[in-house]
Amino acid sequence: MNNLWQSIAGFPDFLLYFVLALALLALFAAIYVRVTPYNEIALIREGNMAASISLSGALIGFVLPLASAISHSVSPLDMAAWGVIALVVQLIVYAVTSRLVPRFREAIETGKAAPATLLAALSISAGILNAASMSY
Repeated sequence: MNNLWQSIAGFPDFLLYFVLALALLALFAAIYVRVTPYNEIALIREGNMAASISLSGALIGFVLPLASAISHSVSPLDMAAWGVIALVVQLIVYAVTSRLVPRFREAIETGKAAPATLLAALSISAGILNAASMSY
């Protein structure tokens, strides 16, 4: 029984990091959908796969380094700071990709999967590199 209490002794820390991570994820999603010139949520509700692919890639690309920040941070404040950095990296990936692909906005709005898949792949790739860079 003593082992059980020792095992769950870290639950308050878990809860703090988990709630902070969910708050950062909600913040990222709120900012991301406002930065993009199209309404991902409305497009997804209409069945637009391109919007779903691109948003999903951005979310995964953000959560990967956020998970690394949780694992490697020395405090919740440290984790939050690295979470903000991960957020900025994903916004930069979107900005660069949307400028590289001609008529990117129209492609997403009309459901073209190729540009959305490229954005998702770049978002996840940047997220993996970001996460690995946080393993100080």
